[in-house]
Amino acid sequence: MNSVTDIFGSMVFNDSVMRARLPKDVFRQVQRSMNDGKRLDSAAAEIVANAMKDWAIEKGATHFTHWFQPMTGITAEKHDSFIAPVDGGKVIMEFSGKELIQGEPDASSLPSGGLRATFEARGYTTWDPTSYAFIKDRVLCIPTAFCSYGGEALDKKTPLLRSMEAINREGVRVLKLFGNADVSSVRTTVGPEQEYFLVDRSVYDRRKDLQYTGRTLFGARPPKGQELDDHYFGTIKPRVQEFMKELDEELWKLGVMAKTEHNETAPAQHELAPIYTTTNIAADHNQLTMELMQRIARKHGMVCLLHEKPFAGVNGSGKHNNWSITTNTGVNLFEPGETPAENAQFLLFLCAVIQAVDDYQDMLRICVASAGNDCRLGGAEAPPAVVSIFVGEELEAILDAIESGTPYGGREKEQFKIGVHVLPKFPKDSTDRNRTSPFAFTGNKFEFRMLGSSQSISGPNVVLNTAVAESLRQYADRLEAAGDFDAALHELIREVIHKHRRVIFNGNGYDAAWLEEAEARGLSNFPATPDCVPLYIAPKNVELFARHKVYSEAELRARYEIKLDSYCKVVRIEALTMLDMLWKDILPAISAFTGALAESANAKRAMLPVDVSYESATIQKLCDLAASAAIHGRALEKAMEGVKTRPDTLAAARYYCDRVLPAMESLRAVVDEAETRCAARCWPYPSYGEILQSVK
Repeated sequence: MNSVTDIFGSMVFNDSVMRARLPKDVFRQVQRSMNDGKRLDSAAAEIVANAMKDWAIEKGATHFTHWFQPMTGITAEKHDSFIAPVDGGKVIMEFSGKELIQGEPDASSLPSGGLRATFEARGYTTWDPTSYAFIKDRVLCIPTAFCSYGGEALDKKTPLLRSMEAINREGVRVLKLFGNADVSSVRTTVGPEQEYFLVDRSVYDRRKDLQYTGRTLFGARPPKGQELDDHYFGTIKPRVQEFMKELDEELWKLGVMAKTEHNETAPAQHELAPIYTTTNIAADHNQLTMELMQRIARKHGMVCLLHEKPFAGVNGSGKHNNWSITTNTGVNLFEPGETPAENAQFLLFLCAVIQAVDDYQDMLRICVASAGNDCRLGGAEAPPAVVSIFVGEELEAILDAIESGTPYGGREKEQFKIGVHVLPKFPKDSTDRNRTSPFAFTGNKFEFRMLGSSQSISGPNVVLNTAVAESLRQYADRLEAAGDFDAALHELIREVIHKHRRVIFNGNGYDAAWLEEAEARGLSNFPATPDCVPLYIAPKNVELFARHKVYSEAELRARYEIKLDSYCKVVRIEALTMLDMLWKDILPAISAFTGALAESANAKRAMLPVDVSYESATIQKLCDLAASAAIHGRALEKAMEGVKTRPDTLAAARYYCDRVLPAMESLRAVVDEAETRCAARCWPYPSYGEILQSVK
């Protein structure tokens, strides 16, 4: 292998490549487009396209694609070759500025939430010059936005870029009031930590539920799961290490700054964390990361599972969205400094986040809602469905002092005393981490921990950017009109703390007492997707996104419909898969095993007066369980029939949540008990123990 510095970004049309291949004036135009949002003229686009094509062909590319992120949550691409016919039956390789800037995919089957009819096939992809083009599988991939014929956003990227413009606009207004004349832009940055499972391909191929739904719908708990915590940060198995090595190399080639990898808590679970980067690029990189994880795992005879809860009884997988705001001058606006109590600019931006989390706790819950994530949120490895914010003891003490008007005494940095003289001393952080918090301040950033492992990070960051932009807008309006800036600033910070401190919680989010306290504080609790999604189109949320030009009301309603429709389809597929497994595999297997036991018992009795109580008791128990499973199976079928009478998508989603999912859980409980009584060789599917220990 070449050195990391040699391969890093080698398949990316990045600044260094453009600087070497573009005329200086065109390169400057591209930089202005990337950094300041300036439009690239058609003549410059032609030059960029030609240079991009030549570079890609030299790297072995034969095709190009407008790589976009539709509302399915995954990526989409349509490949076109560079070839163009010339006289004599020959071809040349061409790629125009028009082809670079705009594409027209026939993407009528992608979800639109009613923004267009199915027969209206035309959609447009348009180049996002703020995200570098790259080569994947000999295809030049051009990151693009995707919109309808009427101009509505049909993708995840367009609203994200709009939200970044919103927080940039309002953030600069506030910073100018603090005298930051050199600040011309602010941007949000993200580092998404990605959790996932790896299982052997041979066991995956024998589990219909994993293949169809991404999670196990049946499965008795193994004798040993994660109780001993011996997998967490444990030695990485050689086979997994080889997978991680290849994944790192491929990600580095694409400019993804993969940094940290380790074993997670559950058996077969792992995590990869990148270095943070600009939010829209981080979103692109995370989509690539998930795609490459799945592809490279198969090369190594494994399957990468990205479902939020693939195995009941062990931890599920999330995606921790480490989010911050920085200026074009390199200042992190969430850096408290040595004396955060005296850092008014930091305190105001901290207040902007606190207010945003409180005002739009419903949207923060909605943006992570899915059938898969409902299986995980509130469990012992994930934050509760109640949205709160952790700021730590020192910051909370500072906020208390400001609210009460009393001086903050502060405290000096402690040195860690470990009790071993040879170990170096180092300063103790001012506060511990809180892994039970949905939204935690972690030093100079916020960690949004509620995201599901399979979802795009775009939606959650749209909500974060827009909600904080709204706080900053209100602050800028008020402070710009103030006669005495310092007095108005102090009063503003004090008011925000007093009004929104209910959302601050530094305690144990897993404690049941917190749910009672949260309710007493007036915080919302939405355990399931159908509980929260109706608030997607609440007037205050429609007004928020319309004011900042992130979503029109039609675009917001489309996403509301898509989220509900997806929830219904996921639960329906899971229910149908359970029934398929029950009738075709599980009940026949139980019948065959009990039949074999009966034959064995009869043969023994015919030969000798032996005790066959084991056979008799097992047959009786399994027959009872099989009968119960059949009853529950028919109940699930009946519940599925009831969906047809629901008048709309919301009613259907609620019905699936209230009637179908409980029927599925009841069926599972009976079948899982039957698995514990049936011979392993007769059970039709690999057990949890086999799956979780399959990668040696």
